[in-house]
Amino acid sequence: MENEPTNSRESLWRQPLSVSERAKLPDAPEQRLEARLTDALSRLSDAPVPSNFTARVLAAVELDEAHSARSRGWTLNWRLLWPRVAVMAAVMIFASFSLQRYEVQSQRAALAKSVAQMVAQPLPNIEALENLDAIQRMGRTAHADGELLAALQ
Repeated sequence: MENEPTNSRESLWRQPLSVSERAKLPDAPEQRLEARLTDALSRLSDAPVPSNFTARVLAAVELDEAHSARSRGWTLNWRLLWPRVAVMAAVMIFASFSLQRYEVQSQRAALAKSVAQMVAQPLPNIEALENLDAIQRMGRTAHADGELLAALQ
């Protein structure tokens, strides 16, 4: 890239123009304003800067680059994640509550069905209830009587 100005405005910025160079400039209000501005700025004194100004600027640029490189990586942004977590928690609570209600309803329905089946069966006879003791003994397993077995042998 060459160090020559590409237009008259840029030539005003780079160095103060002589009277002959200024006369060659086009007579446009923008050019006159630009020339006056350049003259005013050239009369200002240079601001004192610290001796480590360049090092401080370069350190700030490196810090900014490191920060932008770090922010490009995967980070956990709670401000963006919090609404999603809240919605998911609400959905999970609603789903678990619905599942619990469904299970209770199905248990109630099964209980009602079994009660209805028992009610639909006919009641046992009175005669069967008279021999209830004998019926209950029939369900038990018989144990061998040791004394009786010994007497038989």
